[in-house]
Amino acid sequence: MAAASTPASTSAETARSDAPVPRDLVAVPVRYWGRWIAAVAAVAALMGLAGSLAQNANLHWGVVGHYLFAGLIFDGLGTTLWLTTAAMAVGLGLGTLVAVMRLSANPVLYGLATLFVWVFRGTPLLVQILFWGYAGALYKHILIGIPFTHVTFLQADTNSVLTPTIAALLALGLNEAAYASEIVRAGIQSVDEGQTEAAHSLGMRPVLTMRRIVLPQAMRVIVPPMGNEAINMLKMTALVSVISAHDLMSNIQDVYAQNYQVIPMIVVASCWYLILVTLLGVPQSWLERRYGRGSGRGGHSSPLWRLVAGTALRLPVLASRPRRSPATEPHPTGQQG
Repeated sequence: MAAASTPASTSAETARSDAPVPRDLVAVPVRYWGRWIAAVAAVAALMGLAGSLAQNANLHWGVVGHYLFAGLIFDGLGTTLWLTTAAMAVGLGLGTLVAVMRLSANPVLYGLATLFVWVFRGTPLLVQILFWGYAGALYKHILIGIPFTHVTFLQADTNSVLTPTIAALLALGLNEAAYASEIVRAGIQSVDEGQTEAAHSLGMRPVLTMRRIVLPQAMRVIVPPMGNEAINMLKMTALVSVISAHDLMSNIQDVYAQNYQVIPMIVVASCWYLILVTLLGVPQSWLERRYGRGSGRGGHSSPLWRLVAGTALRLPVLASRPRRSPATEPHPTGQQG
């Protein structure tokens, strides 16, 4: 049984309902002063470092500007981009094959794929580059024929086939295949097994099921780390300078071996690597948003972008807001002047 309301409570509720509601109520956001202090300190440290580098005479900015757009640098950039593209193509194609072999029920295929990953993922990339670069010391000739017989179909000199650029491609591509196989395998295993069973029940063969059903769904897991692998591959091409593969870093080393301007030439290489990595980051971000749709992770933006966008949206609102005149400002005692 509900209790009857008393006259005092009724009058209090009436007074609250009759209270004036301010029309120009403004929501004031919470101020995170710790964030602003940390941001100011970080910007001040960055400006101090940039100023110190800009005023350092040992950097020889004239040398940096002279070689930044030199023809020798662009020749090295072409080789670097070619190595990155070709090595990623070899790594992705071979890595997908190795991933499927590791998921196979055939013990021989599984064993070979596991051995491949164990060898090329377990040894440093620099060691593999040196091995392929000096493979001519191990085998003088490359022979193609029937094993354990004297029948030979093709014979070529090792050093003429494994040029420094080809040796660098083999080292980078095979090393990337070992890592890409694990990424692809994780993406395939992320797809529910019911998808494969449903495809088989419709009469689809395993190869068609993998190509039309499993791999398209696994791309959401494969694409983000594979984009990072592409950026990492671009930077790892600098290691092939140990075998003089005529990439960007190889040409940079040839220059500072003659003019002894090591730091300025390293700055030139760093500038171009930063430019290329930034350009590669644009399609990577787009692919992450494209394949992240529907998962709750595709629409998130960076804090810097939110700050810029929020400031741009807030400025027109602040400009259009009417200002109060002194005559309408409320007096501290509650009376108007």
